[in-house]
Amino acid sequence: MYFAGQKKDSLFTRLGGEEGVRALVETFYDVIEQDEEARALHDLHLQGSGVAHSRVEQFNFLCGFFGGPQHYVMRHGHSRLREIHEHVAIGPEMRDLWLACMVKAIDKCGIAPDLAQQLMRHFTVAAETSRNRD
Repeated sequence: MYFAGQKKDSLFTRLGGEEGVRALVETFYDVIEQDEEARALHDLHLQGSGVAHSRVEQFNFLCGFFGGPQHYVMRHGHSRLREIHEHVAIGPEMRDLWLACMVKAIDKCGIAPDLAQQLMRHFTVAAETSRNRD
């Protein structure tokens, strides 16, 4: 089922719609909570609203980010990453750790290499856009 404005070849569709986005988000946050290398990122989430909150918000954001339903925008009125993350200190190390955790999640989800590469291009731009410290 498609909604108005959705492209059949969007990253959202290629990921498997909401089910695929949810699987990626859940796996990503499992990595953050369970991988010792991700401890600093997990601790950063605990300083804010917590991982459970982030799971919901990232799912809502990524659906729209990848060309699907605009859940995040409908709830918050915008999807400006720098503004969303202004309360969180994100420097190059945290940006890179976030990206490394996403690579692990994509791998654990078994996403095909060509799609994984496209996703990581988008995530790399998004992570740099979110960076607010040097």
